[in-house]
Amino acid sequence: MNAVFDQIRAGLAAGEVVPFIGADALADVTHAGDGRKIPATSDELIYSLNNGQPMAPRLMYEFPRAAMNVELKRGRSAVNRWLEQTYGDKSWSEASLHRWLAEQKLPYIVDINRDTGLQKLYANRPHTLIAGVARIAGTAYRYKLYKHDGEQYSAAVDESEIDPAAPILFKPCGSPWPEGNWIASDADFVDYITELMGGFAIPGFLKQRRAGLKYLVAGIRLNRDTQRMLLSDIIFSAAQPAGWALIPGANDKEKRFCARLGLTVIDADVRELAGLPLAEAA
Repeated sequence: MNAVFDQIRAGLAAGEVVPFIGADALADVTHAGDGRKIPATSDELIYSLNNGQPMAPRLMYEFPRAAMNVELKRGRSAVNRWLEQTYGDKSWSEASLHRWLAEQKLPYIVDINRDTGLQKLYANRPHTLIAGVARIAGTAYRYKLYKHDGEQYSAAVDESEIDPAAPILFKPCGSPWPEGNWIASDADFVDYITELMGGFAIPGFLKQRRAGLKYLVAGIRLNRDTQRMLLSDIIFSAAQPAGWALIPGANDKEKRFCARLGLTVIDADVRELAGLPLAEAA
């Protein structure tokens, strides 16, 4: 295990390994006002969206399905308002894993969570934010680009205005900062993933830059098709083998999927790699 961790750390330091992080990155993030945990996992998101109550079993299967149900009943704006209120709140604590990642000064990170934690830690350095968008008219592209100059974000800019060598934060499912862009419901994901598969959700400069990279998939379970499709298309053109997936107690379905992508499953928590207390994931 130590030899594998050393190899991953060396790849991160060299900019050859890209973190692809999911819900468990937020396991220790709590609200300063009432101590509640930030919603991150599928179940946590559903309970938060539904005022702390469970939904019907078929809707509890996956958050996008539950969000679609709310959208059909109350409109897409209801889901987006909840996302804005939840993740636009400035009272969330700092994630220890985010701090560790920021300290590595990595050239490229994929974060499928919708919070602003990593953005805040990058707020003192120039970088490019790529935010996923869905169901917008007038363009086939499913992303917005924002240039951060070390002090603030620009308005959304064209690819020609981006420094292709700047560090990249890729937030496929969106963020409230600098403006709300959200991928949440089934309809959002159908549109976004369709264009992702067609090449319209990844800017051209990133398509070139990502070729041959390896990935560290961490803090995410791969039991649901939505996350599996996001992962497989975002890491398209990866090196072979494609990297590692840190999944404690991975099941056979996860192992087979990772094998198809060329990812080696490691039975370990990402906090072991980062030297952080495992208790924080509880």
